[in-house]
Amino acid sequence: MAEAKTGPKSTTKSTAKGGGSSPGVKAPVLGKQSKADLPKTTFSEPFHEALVHQAARADLAARRRGTHSSLTRGEVAMTGAKAWRQKGTGRARAGALGVPQRYGGGAAFGPKPRHYTFKVNRKERQRALRAALSVHAERGSVAVLDGSSFADPSTKQAAKRLDSWGADRPTLVVIGAEEAAVAKSFRNIEGVRVAEASAAGVADVIGASSLVLTEEALKVVASRAGERPSDEKPRAKRGEAGGEA
Repeated sequence: MAEAKTGPKSTTKSTAKGGGSSPGVKAPVLGKQSKADLPKTTFSEPFHEALVHQAARADLAARRRGTHSSLTRGEVAMTGAKAWRQKGTGRARAGALGVPQRYGGGAAFGPKPRHYTFKVNRKERQRALRAALSVHAERGSVAVLDGSSFADPSTKQAAKRLDSWGADRPTLVVIGAEEAAVAKSFRNIEGVRVAEASAAGVADVIGASSLVLTEEALKVVASRAGERPSDEKPRAKRGEAGGEA
């Protein structure tokens, strides 16, 4: 995972309450001369280095298969008989040849299949994702793409739009689940990685120098980051009218 550059030290806090998109955060639209509004509560989170580091570690650890396995002294293909008799040979006494200190013996405390996952609380994970997205918003390294403009795969068209934007690479292109044409258009470009919005983690976002989100992916990412849709009412607190008793 590429480490994030100097973390933004902005102390500006979001004043938006609830969900919806505020016109305060904008990003260029690839292939057009216009700019798109980004959800302010998602792209204006103050950077929290420890939280982002924890969430990125959890993302990378969850991808490890953990299938490594070494042979113990009981698993190596070697006789269990005593190497030679206890006395009378002039050599040091020796037992089984499969012990760890002998060549060809089993490994002592070697790796065995295990899982590396560890829990990160939901609100911590959401805040870490917002902080990672906000880094790109502050640097101006995030852009929006109209996925419907790629009816058929076209690597030439995708490369042209990225070159006209001129952002640094590696670039992460986040797409929706049904945008296969966009994935095929960008996946063969050097320095570009494509990921679905439901699978892109904090490690992917913070490890990329620039970020491209399709309009469909932007909705999914905002939802994963804790953004409430504009037409959704806030949940009533316990004890209030409409809440649970």
